[in-house]
Amino acid sequence: MKNGWQTKRLGDVAKTQYGLSEPMNEEGKGFKIFRMGELQNGRLIDTGRMKYADISRADFEQYQLHTGDVLFNRTNSFELVGKTGIFTLHGDYCFASYLVRLNLDRQKVLPEFLNYFMNSGRFQKSVKEKASQSINQANINATILSNELIRFPESLAEQRRIVGILDKAFDGIATAKANAEKNLQNAHALFESHLQAVFTQHGKEWAETSLGAEIDLLTGFPFKSSQYTDSANGVRLLRGDNIVQGSLRWDDVKRWPASEAAEYKRYELSFGDVVLAMDRPWVKAGLKRAQIWESDLPCLLVQRTARLRGNGSLDNRFLVYLIGSAGFTYHILGVQTGIGVPHISGQQIKDFQFVKPPLSKQREIVTRLDALHEETQRLESLYQRKLAALDELKKSLLHQAFSGQL
Repeated sequence: MKNGWQTKRLGDVAKTQYGLSEPMNEEGKGFKIFRMGELQNGRLIDTGRMKYADISRADFEQYQLHTGDVLFNRTNSFELVGKTGIFTLHGDYCFASYLVRLNLDRQKVLPEFLNYFMNSGRFQKSVKEKASQSINQANINATILSNELIRFPESLAEQRRIVGILDKAFDGIATAKANAEKNLQNAHALFESHLQAVFTQHGKEWAETSLGAEIDLLTGFPFKSSQYTDSANGVRLLRGDNIVQGSLRWDDVKRWPASEAAEYKRYELSFGDVVLAMDRPWVKAGLKRAQIWESDLPCLLVQRTARLRGNGSLDNRFLVYLIGSAGFTYHILGVQTGIGVPHISGQQIKDFQFVKPPLSKQREIVTRLDALHEETQRLESLYQRKLAALDELKKSLLHQAFSGQL
């Protein structure tokens, strides 16, 4: 550590203040109130979806935010608890009880410097190690926060110099991230536009049909959870929860005793089968559908999950792209029922109407889409690596800044 730096308890340079616990409303009555969701990337952001605290002006003034105020997220998931943000807006804003304001002695530490320090890896690791945890969230009280150690130059000018370097670097990183995220979206949008074009630009030999006339559809068996096994040799059970957008995830797998699997041979899945979740089939990320690969086998189909196999005139790989199309998604969204857990039936899947090209044309389309999908995946992987590298660069810069290397 460079000369001129000192180590203090956070409580030596800042007093803590919990936010408002008043009821909130969405009708615009009272004053805008910051909650955990508005604390993003080290800043407090007016998302346009903020709630209001209907309190008197006198009560509001106790919790009114001022430019440069630093707030700490004291309760949330383990990943998000401890995040810190600085208030840079103008207007009447206050803050909720999930947050702690640090009333800082600005003659000792600049708010911008403290905000960067508290978002550094070392500080975040330290407070999270001391957090109390329940099933779904972690909590850090004001006493723990006040006892945390912070390191800073005695000179405010030196603090400003470090903040200036970080501001400039982080602005550049933010621009680079925005470009990478835009390129990532563009790569995905390019594939989607080609996919939709396939099912909207029909050839002369294409024929109107329905899925029911072209597939063998099977819904799963109601395997009893009381008979699941913890044995790694058990056969995996494919549930709706295992199906995501275009792939399967086995991180929360349930298994059936291998010795009893033969009894359910009808529900064995095969390479190339297409599967679709029937409960909550569509989520914000997209339709929950996938194709079975060798690495997924053996597995058995569970109830409220559908298996689709093309007949002799419908290529299974073409079927994968067909149910990934916007037309099939719109069909599912139009027919699903249920408020708490939207669901679809096997018959509703079969009722989907589409225009089918000849088998040779299907395979030609599949070849083209597979190649485009592979290139899209390559680009998406490249942009994801760039985003990860930018995040690591931010961590590295913060480490250098607070170990006196800038």
